[in-house]
Amino acid sequence: MSWLSADEALARMGTKPQTLYANVSRGRITARPDPADPRKSLYREDDVDRLAGRQQGRRPARTVAAESIAWGEPVLETRIATVADGRLVYRGQDAVALAETATLGAVARLLWNSASEVDFAGKARALAPGMPAAYRAVAELAATDMPTTGRTRGVLLGDAARTVSFLAGALAAPGTMPVHERLAGQWQRPEAADAIRRALVLLAEHELNASTFAARVTASTGAPLSAAVLAGLAALSGPLHGTASQSMAGLVDRAKRNGAEAAVTQHLRQGETLACFGHRLYPQGDVRATALMAAFRLPEPFAALAEAGERLTGDRPNIDFALSALVAAFDLPEAAPLQIFALARSVGWIAHALEQVETGALIRPRARYVGFEASQRANRSSGAI
Repeated sequence: MSWLSADEALARMGTKPQTLYANVSRGRITARPDPADPRKSLYREDDVDRLAGRQQGRRPARTVAAESIAWGEPVLETRIATVADGRLVYRGQDAVALAETATLGAVARLLWNSASEVDFAGKARALAPGMPAAYRAVAELAATDMPTTGRTRGVLLGDAARTVSFLAGALAAPGTMPVHERLAGQWQRPEAADAIRRALVLLAEHELNASTFAARVTASTGAPLSAAVLAGLAALSGPLHGTASQSMAGLVDRAKRNGAEAAVTQHLRQGETLACFGHRLYPQGDVRATALMAAFRLPEPFAALAEAGERLTGDRPNIDFALSALVAAFDLPEAAPLQIFALARSVGWIAHALEQVETGALIRPRARYVGFEASQRANRSSGAI
């Protein structure tokens, strides 16, 4: 990964400094502090070159559309949440501020535009609580629930609460208490309840990420809300999304043996990107990670890794680092990050599913075929054949 100084970035883009800074604030260009001079910033070369290409003339619409799929411009309008100027905002409210006191039920009320706090109470309990049980519970609902078409919002809100309640019942102890207390009880770590609550609030929504897009596409077909949650769960399971915190394990083990700085240095010398550091939407640091880690004392070697990682790469720990540290701090199960992530984000998936239902539109992009026949046609038109 290569980085450019401000002067180099401006020269390639042919723009004013204000334009460069605006692109950084909108997440189009990733920036990080310059290790040689923390007062200055460096800019990701790939991002700069991509935007520089846009200045060379109007590109075909199909090219613009293709690039928008990967960290490009937003492809769907939403009133639910956004990441702007380093802040995560839920319907106009700062998520970090909400995390100080709110519960997941209160956040669901906000994101779903519900009249009252959503109750996720449930008596059901899985024989073996965990992600396999969560998939089974939601899949059964998806196979039997009614489609969303032709049903009022009030009825759909009932479906939404029931879906999250089933998911909570597959992951947490049964009862009428807030889900963060039920999770802490399930893991026999009552002292972790408040930190779990904060994590649930901070992870509830993150605009149009991969799992949310999958959920929204599913909802656009008129499928049940539970089917949208099932689609979100499937996308969340990937190592580039919901299970990213697991990539910390090797770094932590190495730090315990050789020290944090040696672990980070060895990692970087092998040409590997430092796992769980940096986030393209938060050039100055993932605010979710900062807010979550403020709720507990960072255990070793996490505290040393956070310091060494930032000093040597310029990137700060992200939410996946914070979830891994949370597990270590309270001796939670290894699968706890994914379970917290899934339960929290189900609220965001449903918010987007409800919003998509209101549009009445099917999400159905076209594919640009580049197979054998297309190559042959291109060669004939260029005179190569």
